[in-house]
Amino acid sequence: MGAGHSHGVSEPGSGSSRSLRRRLAVVFGLTATVVVAQAIGSWVTGSLALLTDTAHALTDATGLLVALIAATLMLKPANKHRTWGFRRIEVIAALAQATLLIVVGVYAAIEGVRRLVEPPEVASSELLAFGVIGLVANITGIVILSSSRGANFNMRAAFLEVLNDALGSLGVIVAAIVIATTGFQRADAIAGLFIAALIVPRAVTIMRETTGVLMEFTPKGLDLDQVRAHILGLPHVRDVHDLHASTVATGLPTISAHVVVDDGCFTDGHAPAILHDIRECVAEHFPVSLEHSTFQLETEALREHEPAGSRHA
Repeated sequence: MGAGHSHGVSEPGSGSSRSLRRRLAVVFGLTATVVVAQAIGSWVTGSLALLTDTAHALTDATGLLVALIAATLMLKPANKHRTWGFRRIEVIAALAQATLLIVVGVYAAIEGVRRLVEPPEVASSELLAFGVIGLVANITGIVILSSSRGANFNMRAAFLEVLNDALGSLGVIVAAIVIATTGFQRADAIAGLFIAALIVPRAVTIMRETTGVLMEFTPKGLDLDQVRAHILGLPHVRDVHDLHASTVATGLPTISAHVVVDDGCFTDGHAPAILHDIRECVAEHFPVSLEHSTFQLETEALREHEPAGSRHA
């Protein structure tokens, strides 16, 4: 005997999901335009900072395109072959973006150190102009995505990409001003290293969080020992095993367990009430919303007949 239900999760095809997709499409268009402009600027100025920011913007544009595709696939409904639909595609998309960002960050760091030793001449006026173009486009993207950045992993990664690209453009502008006013050419390499320092830490954070979801680690903030203790504290419950909790996608944590109860609960009609109590317990007593739950009630004799390899946790 088991039960499961879910509340508060946006359905595929909802107006909210379509709105997120439209915002991603607009920001992708802006970022792609910045990539073209900054690529031209990198060639004209010979700037590492602008080249790094161009690579960063290209990564952002690629990530936003992936995010846009993911947002489109997430609109597809669940079916008998894909019981969660494409909900988890947003996690895979965010992981791909993080991987790309780490590659760009490492390259920028290596090239930045090299240019600190041998700084090339950089055209500061042109560098400033292209930096301003990038910053204006990034700020526009930030405004568009800011209200929806907490919707899911996908939108969070997209917002962070645009935000960090804006900081990268700001670094380009500062480098251009320093070079123009002081002639300190190494400012370009320092700005490139600054952009790399922005990229890598947040990419590692996203990679760690998305990997945790794909590996089906316990949702952050949930203590399964406490969950077990709460369930064991309910009347007629003798044991809890095969207790698992994971996250399918943003806002969709799940929990399941086998719960051993008194034999008499199956003959006196008390089993449904126990199932209800267990479900309410995990839904109400923990900071992580565990409204999608599946519990199997069984007797001690039934547990003893389960395969030995399946009795764990």
